[in-house]
Amino acid sequence: MASNDKHTARRLRTTYLTTIISISLVLFMLGILGLIILNARQISNHVKENIGFSIILKDGIKDVDINQIQKSLDAEPFVKSTHFIHPDSAAAQLQKDLGEDFIEFLGYNPLLPSIDIKLNANYANNDSLSLIEADLMNNPKIKEVFYQRDLVSLINDNVKKISLYLLGFSALLLIIAVALVNNTIRLSIYSKRFIIKTMQLVGAKHSFIRRPFVLRGIGNGIVSAFLAIGLIVLFLYYLHQQMPELIDFKNIELYGALFLLVIMMGIIISWISTNLAVRKYLRIDTGNLY
Repeated sequence: MASNDKHTARRLRTTYLTTIISISLVLFMLGILGLIILNARQISNHVKENIGFSIILKDGIKDVDINQIQKSLDAEPFVKSTHFIHPDSAAAQLQKDLGEDFIEFLGYNPLLPSIDIKLNANYANNDSLSLIEADLMNNPKIKEVFYQRDLVSLINDNVKKISLYLLGFSALLLIIAVALVNNTIRLSIYSKRFIIKTMQLVGAKHSFIRRPFVLRGIGNGIVSAFLAIGLIVLFLYYLHQQMPELIDFKNIELYGALFLLVIMMGIIISWISTNLAVRKYLRIDTGNLY
């Protein structure tokens, strides 16, 4: 008898842990998805702000003129950052890429001084770049404005497509996550179906039978949510080490909203799934329990 009790207690602990771990992993997935959605604009801006163009300056331009152009560019609203490239630096980089000394072959350095510009996200499109190019070409010290028009269009189109795919994937993942949690809880309640039916047969009200299971389900949801939040924090820390420009721990409100959402999802999904599972075994015939 004692061995049977120990075996039953061990099975209950295993079922409890399995339920907690399963719900935690599902909530972790939902949390990561929520994190991507909440940071979608920041990620999109990060991609667009890597779009840039180069201003090729005329040969023989003075250093004072270069500084003046760079300072005026830094003051423009479309500019995120500027970087001056000296002809010698450009030649050294090109020589490294080609693997041969083209200056020795030509007898001179054909490269001109240039300024690389990174754009603010709102201006990273071909329409804005065309207007910027036209304005910059009015400067007599600028020879050429160079950027890859096809690449700019491709990046903007891909950002829009990814946003649409992300919304569709989010809806699908949410449905799958709810189904997984629901199945896990139903399996947990299945092991207690005889207890539920016994309580019903001795005259206990449905609300009285459901209450301890629902409270336990909500408790499981809360514990699972905090475990999921711990995993999300570790994931965020790792991402911050790899891509600090994407993860800003100063945005406490955003992460607070995300963690609150994970807790609410844990409670709501567990509450609904537990209610449905217990109600199923309250309505089932005794003969069908086996």
